[in-house]
Amino acid sequence: MNLLRRNLWLAALSTLLLGACSGNLRTAGADKPPVVFVHGNGDTAALWQSTMWRFESNGWPRERLHAIDVPYPLARDADNKPQAGRTSTAEHMAFLREEVQAVLKRTGAAQVVLVGNSRGGNAIRNFICNGGGQNLVSHAVLGGTPNHGVQAIPGVNEANEFSGTGPFLSQLNAPKNAQGDEVCGPAKWMTIRSDNNDKFAQPDGLWIGMKGKPTNVTFAGPELKGATNVVIPRIDHRETSYSAAAFEATYRFITGRTPALGIQTEASVLLNGKVVGLGLNPQDAQSGNFVNNLPLAGAGLEVYEIDPVTGQRKGAAVHQKTVGTDGLWGPFKGTSQATYEFVIMAKGYATTHIYRSPFPRSSGIVHMKPERIAPADQSAQSLVSFVRPRGYFDPQRDQMRLDGQTALPGVPPGAGVASSKLRLNDKTQRTVAAEFNGERLVGLTWPLAEGRTTVLELTY
Repeated sequence: MNLLRRNLWLAALSTLLLGACSGNLRTAGADKPPVVFVHGNGDTAALWQSTMWRFESNGWPRERLHAIDVPYPLARDADNKPQAGRTSTAEHMAFLREEVQAVLKRTGAAQVVLVGNSRGGNAIRNFICNGGGQNLVSHAVLGGTPNHGVQAIPGVNEANEFSGTGPFLSQLNAPKNAQGDEVCGPAKWMTIRSDNNDKFAQPDGLWIGMKGKPTNVTFAGPELKGATNVVIPRIDHRETSYSAAAFEATYRFITGRTPALGIQTEASVLLNGKVVGLGLNPQDAQSGNFVNNLPLAGAGLEVYEIDPVTGQRKGAAVHQKTVGTDGLWGPFKGTSQATYEFVIMAKGYATTHIYRSPFPRSSGIVHMKPERIAPADQSAQSLVSFVRPRGYFDPQRDQMRLDGQTALPGVPPGAGVASSKLRLNDKTQRTVAAEFNGERLVGLTWPLAEGRTTVLELTY
């Protein structure tokens, strides 16, 4: 985040949070309760990685930070109709309740903090208001949750959980007291939203397939009456939870203190995570989302240390494993100074070469998935995907470059796309580089004819 953007949102944030923090946790032993992170629609626990690093860097014990993986994270098209590979609001809430109960049992705590992005906020609200969680949660933080729908048009797809006029959100938003508050229970509530850059809080239906049609939703759609509502300029839908700015707002709301935003480096790092598949629906798989978070048993994984300038391997694999039924590809002990290439091999998928920035700290949620090659891409000599899991690419806001191009292929104006695909006709393997707001990734191209593809995956 540049200095101007930081100053803008800090000025807006200070007044809002100063009063809200007066009732927050203050005693030395209680100011670090367990935090349970709930990802969004079609996403994965891995998106909370840098957020958890920031909590740890401010003294939060690693064992009191828990990011959940919903096995089937996509919402049903109609909440009241079973749909293979997708979850209803009731199933989503029940899974969260089980996870919270497990964390409370493991830690011995009486309450947890819940932090959710997008659809994760729906499950949090449902759990606290309807699922018996009202006394188990001290603070609830909702980033980019479409609390009043992605559209609120009477009669239009009202069975969907994201309909602002449908039964699910209507009952959650019903006034809870004489003041008309939309939040329930003794928990302290905060929402985080963008001023105007969240693709799912737009007055025009461009990003939901209704270009030029009014959604009856405003930029303030994620706000809730009775909550502390924080607005951070120009952040996108995912950055409402996964950015440094969102972390600072969350930390201050929970503790009443201002955190350090830097991530403290550990000399050696212990890495682990799951290899997952792309799920049941090939159309969903093409969207780039995690269609499920189920283990891809039998997949092979190799890790290589690479030259950070050329992407060339420095030697033989430093870690190898065939994934078992738990999906875990580690543990792997590395260093925070090294740059690594991860290679996934699985039946029915391309051999996927994933290049990441160095890992400053240990993590158990380094989840990965192999790619499938779309028919339209099979004529290329090599294929490079540039992906940003924790945010979107915004040409009007971000400084970015892919293989020397400042205009990323397939990335339109506005913060609505999180991946860019580069089709190359070079027959010789070569270095390919990508940059995004100061983070730089380097990898190698691989022959598509051999069923290989390259992924440059941003961490921040």
